Amino acid sequence: MTAPTRSVALTIAALLMSASLTSHAASPAAASSECVTLPTHAQLRDALVAARKADNAGFNLDMWGAVVSRSGTVCAVAFTGKELGDQWPGSRAISAQKAYTANAFSLPGLALATANLYSAVQPGGSLFGLQESNPVNAAVAMQGPVKTWGQPNDPLVGQRMGGINVFGGGLALYDRKGTLLGAVGVSGDSSCADHAIAWRTRNNLKLDHVPGGVGPGGVDQIAYQGDWKQPHCIQADQEDAVVRTLPATRIKQMSR
Repeated sequence: MTAPTRSVALTIAALLMSASLTSHAASPAAASSECVTLPTHAQLRDALVAARKADNAGFNLDMWGAVVSRSGTVCAVAFTGKELGDQWPGSRAISAQKAYTANAFSLPGLALATANLYSAVQPGGSLFGLQESNPVNAAVAMQGPVKTWGQPNDPLVGQRMGGINVFGGGLALYDRKGTLLGAVGVSGDSSCADHAIAWRTRNNLKLDHVPGGVGPGGVDQIAYQGDWKQPHCIQADQEDAVVRTLPATRIKQMSR
């Protein structure tokens, strides 16, 4: 290979590598345009911290939370602890996965919590195999630098990580007019506590004007019985009591 040819080849290789890296890089511009109506990092963290302090019948652990837009683009990632290692590191990706799932399978007139999907995806269930669709983009999920995880510049922001999760902790977000904006995902405790914390977080953000659902009360509440149930996690009586004390969803305000 001649020197000029070698130079061109190296240039092309460098451009291809740059393009590959760029395709996985976070895009703040994309995030800002899609996420303008959704909670900021600070708003998500404040709502998540307040929700985690309540009695959620779990292990009382620190939590991860993520918000995605209607396209599935991650808008914010936060944690409740003082340091990155105060909550399970693996729950960061799970929180984004739960948010992606709740958004992907909710509609303007029907909200589905990730907890509502558990029974239907078991062998013999009507949605068996759903959990294998929309796989996680592992390259996106594991991007660094790790020190930015859970910060306003978390590498997930502006990305679509994907992934399907079928236990409690993911809920769709609806504004006061009933517009479906995206979803929130929470992870870091038992899946039953995750659902309760996600529910309280959504309520704190005032994005729980839920139009309808398959869970108790005709919304996207977790069910421990029936066709859209998931199992209890630790102590059934305590988890049932928590569900009864969760705030009611808000009523959609009609446009004038």
